[in-house]
Amino acid sequence: MNKKLYEKAQTLSQKFIIVDTHIDIPARLSLEMEDISKGTAKGEFDYPRAKKGGLNAAFMAIYTPAEYEEKGGAKAYADSLIDMVEKFTMDWPDQFAIAKSITDIKAQFPKGLISLPMGMENGTPIERKLENLIHFYNRGIRYITLTHSKSNHICDSSFDKERKWKGLSPFGEEVVVEMNRLGIMIDITHVSDNAFYQVIKLTKAPVIASHSSCRHFTPGWERNMDDDMIQLLAKKGGTIQITFGSSFLDDEYRKRAEKARVEFSRYFKEHNMDRFSEEGEVFIKQYRKEHNWTYADITDVVAHIDHVVQLVGIDHVGLGSDFEGVGDSLPNGLKDVSYYPNLIYELLKKGYSEENIEKICSGNFFRVWSEVEKIPNRFV
Repeated sequence: MNKKLYEKAQTLSQKFIIVDTHIDIPARLSLEMEDISKGTAKGEFDYPRAKKGGLNAAFMAIYTPAEYEEKGGAKAYADSLIDMVEKFTMDWPDQFAIAKSITDIKAQFPKGLISLPMGMENGTPIERKLENLIHFYNRGIRYITLTHSKSNHICDSSFDKERKWKGLSPFGEEVVVEMNRLGIMIDITHVSDNAFYQVIKLTKAPVIASHSSCRHFTPGWERNMDDDMIQLLAKKGGTIQITFGSSFLDDEYRKRAEKARVEFSRYFKEHNMDRFSEEGEVFIKQYRKEHNWTYADITDVVAHIDHVVQLVGIDHVGLGSDFEGVGDSLPNGLKDVSYYPNLIYELLKKGYSEENIEKICSGNFFRVWSEVEKIPNRFV
């Protein structure tokens, strides 16, 4: 390691505003609460590690599982997670603050507060009512991932074999228009390719991929974005926020992980075992030891960033880690929110200028967010 260059990376991590557009801490803490104002025993996000890593704005993912589409209660569930995030700021006001705008983040940065803007992952809580978009906007939701692992009443999912709508539903088209009107960023992460192209055609505002990576490195895997999609996203003025899970970064890892998931499922069913039990964890640990389990590397994250830059320029890429949301598949060198200096170091080694690193850390995303905020006044 170049010590002088790494010290520069550490300095830049504290100098620049770093925005991570997808952290799943609310979902994790809904299962088991921890005091994230202090160092936690589990997970990847807490205040001390965020401060060490230079993270200033952590988009809290208000994630609603796909099952709520059928069983109901999605809006109430999403509201409960928003309540949780608000409680963070009430319980620990010297550490965290809600952010509903770029202005909020920039004002909270010099105070040493970690800003907590919010993005809704899965549009199921809209519950077929456009007025719920107003409700969630007023509660602080600033982007909405239209769907998740299953197609919903808004659009088809990249993970769902059934393509009910062949893209957007008729209601989904209304959602896109209303999100433009309100100034909510449209997140095309998780949507099917057809849904992406229909969103791009319909929207008047730039869109984001809050936690996606490049299909160039994972051929045929629809969850990542292919080059044509990235080019169209950029033409519309949007950004792809590169995510850190090894499956997104490395195709060999993804294939091994998919095979392992099948084997885990079969084993747990045959032995009537809970995957998250102590016995389940022991089995998984032993399986990985026997199969010489390896992960992607931080340099793979840089390769995805570099691919976007070579394809469409420096202005259309950012960071959307999916910390707390990808299990233990994080790459070597990027295991939690304290590791952002490592990423800056690798970008410096690659020859990226300070100006361009700042764009990746927050500048590009702020530009998109600012443009989305202007659309209501410009067109509606």
